[in-house]
Amino acid sequence: MIKQKLTHASLTQNKNGYNHLKYKSVIPVFIKAGMYEHQHMRIKRMKKSRLLGFLLGSICLLFGQSSFAMDCDEIVLGAAISLTGKYATNGVHAQNGYEFAIQKIAEHGGIKIGDKCYNFRVIYYDDESKGDRGATLAERLINQDGVQYMLGPYSSGLTKAIAPVTEKYQIPMVEAEGASRSLFTQGYRYLFAVLSTSEQYLASAITLAAEKAQGTGKSPADVRVAIAVENDPFSLDIRAGVLEDAEKYGMQVVVDEKLPRDLSDMSAILTKVKLVKPDVLVVSGHSKGAATAVRQIEEQNVKAPMIAITHCEAADVVGNFGDAANDILCSTQWAETLSYSDPIFGTAAEYEQEFKAAYPEYAEKTVPYQTAQASAAVYVFKDAFERAGSLDKEAVRDAIAETDLSTFYGQIRFSEAGNNIAKPMVLRQIQDGKYNVVAPSEFASHELNWPRG
Repeated sequence: MIKQKLTHASLTQNKNGYNHLKYKSVIPVFIKAGMYEHQHMRIKRMKKSRLLGFLLGSICLLFGQSSFAMDCDEIVLGAAISLTGKYATNGVHAQNGYEFAIQKIAEHGGIKIGDKCYNFRVIYYDDESKGDRGATLAERLINQDGVQYMLGPYSSGLTKAIAPVTEKYQIPMVEAEGASRSLFTQGYRYLFAVLSTSEQYLASAITLAAEKAQGTGKSPADVRVAIAVENDPFSLDIRAGVLEDAEKYGMQVVVDEKLPRDLSDMSAILTKVKLVKPDVLVVSGHSKGAATAVRQIEEQNVKAPMIAITHCEAADVVGNFGDAANDILCSTQWAETLSYSDPIFGTAAEYEQEFKAAYPEYAEKTVPYQTAQASAAVYVFKDAFERAGSLDKEAVRDAIAETDLSTFYGQIRFSEAGNNIAKPMVLRQIQDGKYNVVAPSEFASHELNWPRG
């Protein structure tokens, strides 16, 4: 089937109070069914000067595809995702990653099951960054929209709210944005996560601090650590991982604070940090918390030899704060410099290049790992459907459980609990506005700048 109008979407609310994507045609162009179902997100953000090139490229892409790709049926996935609320920045990153993967898979002939092919299409609802709403929307997707396979929401908290629903209805969910290890202690059979668990995010910063102490003739036990995290499952796991590693080295934790609920002001915590002068400052508060931390660390002239933060790329701290972000350490699930590859997306570097070409709003900044791992989640579904050779959800669930997949994002292999046990975290440092991998040593592309400032 060929759709003859390119659509964009507006967020509307129906009589039941559900936000959903409402499409209306804006410009005639031939596109493939399912392939650009949500190109509205891209077009809305594109500069007008790039629109003509995009349309011409879409037409060329259509006629450059093999004929069977145009005739593919659809496999419908469901996703409650944060398009508004405090997690909206990363919710949009994740949705863009999902849609880019859907496009790439369609370009490569779709999902092949027997003698048929399929393309993915996603039904999205906005969970407004609220767990209870996410759970309600998951019920709606399953019971009213008939969804049999789910992509995850953004954040551990939202995943924690939705997982009991997908488990209740035995719906396989491959998620890319919920890293809390508490998700994988519940005995869930239908939850699978492509990303590394959250306690690993900033623990490597503690190891780096210990190495630097030893390199200057000091004991790691002399290192003083300050921690400021959001009161959510993801950040509390990061705190736990940092505390475990600090205790291993005998380090002293001199600040251990929770960020304010709205994540907009951590000045009181930073005042305390200035007084106690830690060697390492660790901050986790998703994108909003990262932006607040970098801005206020600069405003309050906070000096610490090592500062490590989550969600730097997603918050675009380089683009938003310039030199103030230099020498900050940033945990990441993925980097474009890593030597990962697969037949669909190519290398990690090629993924970044092609994603930026498809989404020009990312052209001048680093593609966040939230986007890459969202694409990886869609790829896991493709691989599982093809190995299952069936649309039966139990067969697909079993195939997902047996995944051992090399991707541009890294190796994906699930434990019995559903977490990915095959891919390490890496730590990047912002050096002159560039994100460079500095740890672990086997992945490092640059030396660590230390002390900061």
